[in-house]
Amino acid sequence: MRVLCWFSCGSASAVAAKLAVEKYGNDCEVIYCDTLAHEHTDNIRFLKDVETWLGIKIKILKSKKYKDIFDVFDRTNFLVGPKGLALCTIELKKRLRYEYQLPSDLHVIGYTKEEGKRINRLKKEEFTDFYFPLHENGLSKRDCHKIIAEAGIEQPEMYKLGFRNNNCIGCVKGGAGYWNHVRKVFPYAFERMAKQERKMGATILSDRRKGKNRARLYLDQLDPNSGRMEKESDIECGVLCAIK
Repeated sequence: MRVLCWFSCGSASAVAAKLAVEKYGNDCEVIYCDTLAHEHTDNIRFLKDVETWLGIKIKILKSKKYKDIFDVFDRTNFLVGPKGLALCTIELKKRLRYEYQLPSDLHVIGYTKEEGKRINRLKKEEFTDFYFPLHENGLSKRDCHKIIAEAGIEQPEMYKLGFRNNNCIGCVKGGAGYWNHVRKVFPYAFERMAKQERKMGATILSDRRKGKNRARLYLDQLDPNSGRMEKESDIECGVLCAIK
């Protein structure tokens, strides 16, 4: 049996991998699906620090079909679905898991104690063996940040900049508050995605004032004062895409 620890350059997945390595030892593989091209450059440093902490080389899987998220957008003509379904996640992460995994594998996922509903739904939707060490040990996201700090590992820069998740800079699953924070901290990433929307004639956001018949809301139309990121749903981007 292989134990596959799916690492996402976030604190929770790092701590989950640490617990799995302590439990299963040499049977563990720690795996990262490469989207570094559009993540913060500090993620490479964090990945290397976590490697040292774990004592295991992190295996990097990369799509053979798509170069990066914008290649996915251009070739599929799809940004994000109404329920947060994103082909960039499916093609660059979830599909890589399907291609790499074996029926006998145990998958280690960094879902925390706050994510019990997500775990229950996952168990119903996928006939795969999973291990959730954070949830099993009652660890929250805050606990994971503390454990990383106590290990002497500096937090990823995205957390320091006020983001709750360490995803691509400018994630299509983000809400209005998130995108206004991107506009403030990474104006180049905001502008690039705004141009991508116009090129495709598709939008990430919709105008909530329109009720059930919500109108498209392009990023270049977004009120700089709209949205509150802390009240928006967490962005889930990983090998379990579409599990809410």
